[in-house]
Amino acid sequence: MPTYQYKAVNKTGQPARGTLDAANDIELELRLKRMGLDLITYHETTNQLSRWRGKITRQDLINFCFHMEQICRSGVPFLEGLKDLRDGAENPAFREIMSSMLEDMEGGKMLSQVLENHPAIFDNVFTNLVRAGEQTGKLTEIFESLAASIKWQDELIAQTRSLLIYPTMVLTVVSAVILFLLVYLVPQLVSLLKNMGIELPLQTRILIFLSETVSHYWPIIFGLPILAGIVIAATISRNDKARYLFDHVKLTLPFTGPILKKIIVARFANFFALMYQSGISVLDALKTCEGIVNNRVIADALQRAGQQINAGEGLTESFRNLGVFPPLVLRMLGVGEKTGALDNALLNISYFYNREVKESIEKLLKMLEPALTVFLGIIMGLIMYSVLMPVYDILGKIKF
Repeated sequence: MPTYQYKAVNKTGQPARGTLDAANDIELELRLKRMGLDLITYHETTNQLSRWRGKITRQDLINFCFHMEQICRSGVPFLEGLKDLRDGAENPAFREIMSSMLEDMEGGKMLSQVLENHPAIFDNVFTNLVRAGEQTGKLTEIFESLAASIKWQDELIAQTRSLLIYPTMVLTVVSAVILFLLVYLVPQLVSLLKNMGIELPLQTRILIFLSETVSHYWPIIFGLPILAGIVIAATISRNDKARYLFDHVKLTLPFTGPILKKIIVARFANFFALMYQSGISVLDALKTCEGIVNNRVIADALQRAGQQINAGEGLTESFRNLGVFPPLVLRMLGVGEKTGALDNALLNISYFYNREVKESIEKLLKMLEPALTVFLGIIMGLIMYSVLMPVYDILGKIKF
């Protein structure tokens, strides 16, 4: 479907510009009419340019959730609220998505069904939670929680990026220096040492071998990891067993595995509590959470927990039998189940692990800087030692 860049005016005569997908110019004019705009001029543009200009950011999603929360809280009809939200959207691509959503909702679709048509923007977690909110009438709380969750993720990513700047710079510079030594300096040293006719030590012979390998086979050395990554990604996306194994490996990796598990547990506890408060049954909430956790290992464990609960086991006992959740989660679930305040217990779990995730990432990145500096320093030292050792031997044999 072609993409058009248009210039239009609204009912008050104010100009509006943007991009819109349409089968032809007639459909373009009809879609703009539904948006309350009158078409003035247009021209067809490439889809690639439209995608480049219309990237959907987390801030767009945060604003969307915030405004949807206010729409639900104030009792404004969805269609009217979405029209106002669309007209006020600064991102042309997001405004186009809002127009498509409005058309679908005017055709009788539910909000969750409309969101499913845009999986690249509204993921499975987002859609499942909105569906749960529609079932229970708790969309206000759902959008409030989604806005807080996306904002927390955005802050976490921004914090991680800022802390990774220094290690990335060190790694880039030292890697460039090592590559320069292997490709340029070592071959010149080899020719010098061969002319001298001296015996080379083991570490120097190893360095020469590495230099020749990098110089002659660099397309394979650099291309093979990229090709392997593409093959692995394609296998994971198409094969359920590979996806399960990949999710299991992610949870068992040192350092990052425990952090990822805390993130999943915090997300599960938060949204499970939200659905429990909304009146959704435990079994239905667990079923929805299978799509929310975004990890096959945890999702499979939740499915088994639901089967055990359905067979008559208690919630805490079912989770204990899984062997996946930490003891703290089991203790809090036990307390919540005994006191009848399961939602509060789950929210406490979410709060605790959200805090733990931030602290764990800060500690990991602070440890990464000195560890990376020491490791790269050792590599540089070994290379320089292998290069200079034969030179010192030559100088030692020269008689003045």
